[in-house]
Amino acid sequence: MPDVTREVQFDTVHGPSLVAQASVSSATLTLGVEEEFLLVDPRTGRVVPAAREIRERAAGAGADRLVFELTQFQLESNSAVHATLGGLHGDLLEMRRAAAGAAAGAGLALLACGTPLDGNAGVPPLSPCPRYQAMHREFGAVMRGQGVCGCHIHVGIADREEALRVSNHLRPWLPAVQALAANSPIADGRDTGYASWRALMMGRWPSAQPPPFFRSLRHYESLVDGMLAGGSIMDRGMIYWLIRLSDHVPTLEIRAADVCPTAGEAVMLAGLVRGLAETALRDVRAGVPAPDVEDTLLHAAYWRAARDGVDGHALDLLAGVRVPAWRLVDRLLEHVRPVLEENGDWTPLTLQLDRLRHSGSGAARQRAAYARHGRLREVTELLMTQTAASCWA
Repeated sequence: MPDVTREVQFDTVHGPSLVAQASVSSATLTLGVEEEFLLVDPRTGRVVPAAREIRERAAGAGADRLVFELTQFQLESNSAVHATLGGLHGDLLEMRRAAAGAAAGAGLALLACGTPLDGNAGVPPLSPCPRYQAMHREFGAVMRGQGVCGCHIHVGIADREEALRVSNHLRPWLPAVQALAANSPIADGRDTGYASWRALMMGRWPSAQPPPFFRSLRHYESLVDGMLAGGSIMDRGMIYWLIRLSDHVPTLEIRAADVCPTAGEAVMLAGLVRGLAETALRDVRAGVPAPDVEDTLLHAAYWRAARDGVDGHALDLLAGVRVPAWRLVDRLLEHVRPVLEENGDWTPLTLQLDRLRHSGSGAARQRAAYARHGRLREVTELLMTQTAASCWA
């Protein structure tokens, strides 16, 4: 079994000056990240329903913030609230290493991967929670094959009306966020043809889609009330819009991403999302209107991002043309550059992005490992190594 704490070759630390820079930010918005992980047999890559044992085994910093997820073969980590990207990275890494160490002690592996690699076609073993059992009874076969893993980024915006206006500004950038984070090309033992199969699996839930353009908080609440009345959601926890208001913390939650292969990539994504949110918040307060992107085109662009990731093409919603996906990422960078430079986040984030361009996306790295000999074990070993590695600029 590989050492789960060893450095991955494509993602090593490059020196203390950049680490220090990432740890000092003048950003106005705080960040928190939720990450979901799989527990697997390291020899076969098959999921193992051992969440309770692994949570009980976990010790050290971060272990107390590991929680159960939908299935018994998943764990979720909940970060603290952070003002700096360096602080967020250290937090995510502590929780990943606590969970990975506990899994290794039980002869298992923790994987940061959006979908189970080798078979999860039936109804998964659900965590012993009455709510999850009720979801199975209500939604039936939608539950088949579930147990996918995402990365949810919380940006601190206390005013809910203002947060919804920020959501409207973020909508056109959701495909770029998904493309950067695509990390689930393999499911049921084969390449699905999608960079993010998780996005397709999540899309089976009635509310798991890009959010509408919200006219007001009253409009938001009326839509939620309608979904509750119609039964497409059982409770407010099932508002699976890719951007939603949190009901338990004062944040706007962005839910468009697969769980990232490394903690460094998760921090990169969180930093870009915060840059988007801060840019949007400035526009909101300056009275700049949000682009009212048509829902049909937003869905089309998000599907393209799930299919191609950053290794293919993207639909540029603001220009109305198909472009190489990295060109859309470059447009996002230019859009948020003033905020990132003011915050001191520009250099570490662009270094991490350059590393990603060089090493390939999470989906591309999985495919390369699988293509060498057509064995899931090599993909499993890659994911094990990445999951608990140190990997920030």
